[in-house]
This record gives sequence, structure tokens and C-alpha cells, in this order.
Amino acid sequence: MRIAILCGGGPAPGMNTVVGSIAKVFLKNGYGVIGLHLGYAGLFREDAQYEELDFHKADAIFNKGGSYLKMSRFKPSATDFERNFNLKFFTDNDIKLLVTVGGDDTASTANRVAKFLAEKGYSIANIHVPKTIDNDLPLPDNTPTFGYTTAEDAGAKIASVIYEDARTSENWFVIAVMGRSAGHLAFGLGAACHLPMIVIPEMFNKTEITIERIVNLVISAMIKRKIMGVNYGAAIISEGVFHALSDTEIRRSGIHLSYDDHGHPELGKISKAQIFNELLEKKYAETGLKIKSRPVEIGYEVRCVNPTGYDLVYCTLLGNGVYQLFRQGASGCMVYVNNAGDVSPLFLKDLENADGKIPPRLVDIESQKPQSIINNVLQYITERDYKAAREYVKYPEEYDFRKILNW
Repeated sequence: MRIAILCGGGPAPGMNTVVGSIAKVFLKNGYGVIGLHLGYAGLFREDAQYEELDFHKADAIFNKGGSYLKMSRFKPSATDFERNFNLKFFTDNDIKLLVTVGGDDTASTANRVAKFLAEKGYSIANIHVPKTIDNDLPLPDNTPTFGYTTAEDAGAKIASVIYEDARTSENWFVIAVMGRSAGHLAFGLGAACHLPMIVIPEMFNKTEITIERIVNLVISAMIKRKIMGVNYGAAIISEGVFHALSDTEIRRSGIHLSYDDHGHPELGKISKAQIFNELLEKKYAETGLKIKSRPVEIGYEVRCVNPTGYDLVYCTLLGNGVYQLFRQGASGCMVYVNNAGDVSPLFLKDLENADGKIPPRLVDIESQKPQSIINNVLQYITERDYKAAREYVKYPEEYDFRKILNW
């Protein structure tokens, strides 16, 4: 009997740790292990690319960054299931379990695959391992998704160097950070580096996200720092604010986006930092602010770094947890490991919404942790700054942090 493992979406630190750990524990207990390349694209083709994973391969990859199993964002359509699904791959290899490693889209598709196989009379277990540096899968007790902690660590190192460059050269940097739906990574990096402004989608919980509001939040920090006699800084912005922009706002900004198979804007194809910086430069020209800023992107740089000790242990426990759940007969679930190391299933049917998708876990912007950073670390214009701010802008109330957000 064998199990099959595939990895979907984009890479995250710990991918190989999960795959290597799963392979080791199943091999130890007498199962064969097949690694399927190209994610779901590998299941919807006659010539599926796969290989046996033995102990030597598993041991060689488990502490490495990147993903030994090639990945894709392929999302099968209903027609793909009817015409292109490679059922022979499962029957010929006597596969009893499909392990999928990925984010919310990968998890939702895994559920579709398991249901389809059951309809065809081939019962197979399906267990998902939640992965994303966005940290936006709804795990209990704010447990991080694997890869997030390492990405936050690597990103904080980059952001701290950027901030030091800003201080040294007395310039501003505009940093755009990955985070399709939620601002966990951007907020984590901004908090870790004491950056004067963080902009994430969840901050707009009482007003619409617009280009003007995003720009004015950054300008608010710039003016506040000028009042303080500080002529440098860095603002960090989550790319997820793009997802919440209306079509009108996107057209007004001049941004042209393509979309992936899941209907998400392919933000990786454009420089969000460059766009934000250009929008800011327009504002400088309109207001007469004497500021220089430069764009920096943080995203792909943190996806394939070697996992930190936290993720090495966490991913090992997740891999072992897959075997434990399989032995217990669990299927159609995500593996969950709490801080004490206890393993339990999170059933996808209990997490999905009416559309069959898993809604993202957002930053709880009103909770104590983010409020502590917003109130004590960020720097921005308030009413008491208006008089001093008029030296730089005619209407300082337009840059009042709380008024911008309608807080």
C-alpha cells in the first residue's frame, strides 16, 4: 500500500520538512511513499510525474528551503474532473491516502478530489497540511500556519536593513509585502522593526479602502516624523489592500492586473512597491512635500529560505500528525497540532463557507496585540499635531490617522 503527497500553491519554509517527515513515518510503518510533481496539474494528465520517496531522499530534504516536489497553482475545472482525472494513478499504485500540502485553495481542491474518487467507487483518505506564509488559514488559538514564523523572521531581517538604510541616507522606503487576503506578515514585519507606518486591509474595518486613504496614511507618518525632526523612515504595506480595491479605484490608479486560475489578481507579476511609491510621488508634487522615497518588495525572498528551528519542529509534528490521523481513520480534514503537540483533525466541511471555500483568518485589528503596536509604535498625525503640521501641508486634518480610517 502507498500514500501520495502533492504540494500546491507557492512555496513556504518547511515544505520539505513536512514532506520528509511524512515520508519517514510512513516508510517506518511499512508504506510506500510517492511524491507527485506539479501539484494538481500532475493529477489531471496521463503522464503524471511522480517518484518513490525513500528514506535517503526524505532525509536529504527535510531541513532545506524550497520544495523538492515541484508545485503549481493549477485549479481543475468540472470538465477536468470528468475528462482528465488520472484515476489510473491511484488504482495502479494502490494509493490509500492523498496528502496535500498547501493553503486554502489547495485544501478546497483536495476535498473535491476525495469526493470525486468516492463517487467513482475508489475510496481514498485525504489529509491536508495547512501551509502559507500569509498565516491566513483559520487554525484554532491563533496557531500559525507553517512557514509564517520563518518568513516573518527572514522578512524582519530584510526590513531592519532597509530601515537602517533609510536612517543612514535620510530617505524613506515604501515596502510592499506579500499577503493576498490578510495582513499578518506585513504587520509582523512592521511591528518587529518599529516601522512608523503599517497599512493592512484589516485597518479599513470602518471605511472603504481607497488609493487616497492608503497614500494619506503614509503621508501622515512622514509629516509626523518631520515634526519630530526625523527625516527618514519606512512604511510597510500589505499587497492585500489591492484585493479590496474596487474596480473603479483600480482603473483610477492605472494598475493593470492579470488573474490566476483561482481568480486572484497575479500580484507577483507587478511591483506593488513601485506603484505605491509612484502614487506617493504624485502626492509629494501636489502638496509640495520635500520627500524622497524608494520602493522595495518583500515576498519571494522569504518563501524558500531554510526553515527556522520553530518550523523544523512544528513541521515534523505536522508530518507525524498525518500518520496519526490516518491510523485513526480521519479523512477530509486538515492536520492540526497545538502548542502542546496534541494532534487533532480540522474537518474541511466545518471550515468551508457556502461557496465551498475556506474563509481566510484576518488580523483581529481590534485585539490587544495590534492595538498595542498601533497606539505605541506607529507614528501619525492626530489633532494635537495640526498646528505644527501646517508648516508642511495646508489641511493637516486630511492626514489624521484616525479620521482617515474613521476610527
